[in-house]
Amino acid sequence: MKLAGTRTLVRLVLALVAVAVAVLAVSGCSMLKDASKSDTAKSKVGDCINVIEGSATDSKTAPVACTDEKAVYKVAAVYDKKTDCKEEQTSYEETLNGGTTAFLCLSPNFKEGACYNESKSTGYKFVACTAPEASFKVLKRIDGQADEFACDANTAIGFRIVPDPKTTFCLGNPKG
Repeated sequence: MKLAGTRTLVRLVLALVAVAVAVLAVSGCSMLKDASKSDTAKSKVGDCINVIEGSATDSKTAPVACTDEKAVYKVAAVYDKKTDCKEEQTSYEETLNGGTTAFLCLSPNFKEGACYNESKSTGYKFVACTAPEASFKVLKRIDGQADEFACDANTAIGFRIVPDPKTTFCLGNPKG
């Protein structure tokens, strides 16, 4: 009976250790990259986001159930690098050491009867209808249609259209 020589055994062990280190290095980097992301940045298409505090550079956000009235946005697309979102969407970018770690395109997900603040620099935020910063109230939400003419011109002061999935939001005065 002949046994493998020590050199062959040492080479085999070293090769297995090298493979294990390579696997750990590759998966470890990925795990570290994901670990550095916020819960919002880990969102997937179809998840919803609450804007706790809007800011042009450092918004505070959190994932919430899409049925929650604070679910201001629904994630429409997820990318690893900065890209262009559709015109009716808002973007969310998370960076680390100057590089983009997550880039989300977000569509409005307003609830009928709820009020929101709208800011050109920070986007939409859920607010109480009695709050002085309330910009509009959603009078009607029409799922399955992207048609501004579905809003009653006598009561609506505006509208927002989301083409995919088709949704029409008829907007009114928050104090009315």
